[in-house]
Amino acid sequence: MDEAVPAVAIGLVVLMATAVVLTRDPARQAIVLSGYGIVLGVLFVALQAPDVAMSQIGVGTVIVPLIVVLAISAIDKHRRRHAAERAKREDPP
Repeated sequence: MDEAVPAVAIGLVVLMATAVVLTRDPARQAIVLSGYGIVLGVLFVALQAPDVAMSQIGVGTVIVPLIVVLAISAIDKHRRRHAAERAKREDPP
């Protein structure tokens, strides 16, 4: 029975990692990455490493996906501003 919990957790980690890789939209990928962080934290708890699990849940579930979403937002804002500037140059009044 003691071996089953880590085995199930490893299986969930493999499934979530595959889901992260197969997700195409970056915003959705950040959400799936957050779920992956939670599942990885559960694996660390199952392996009796609660300190590592807490760090993983804090960083992998909150901070990294937040940075990814903020980067996507900044890139979109830059693209919109660049497109507006290009439109102004191409269509002078």
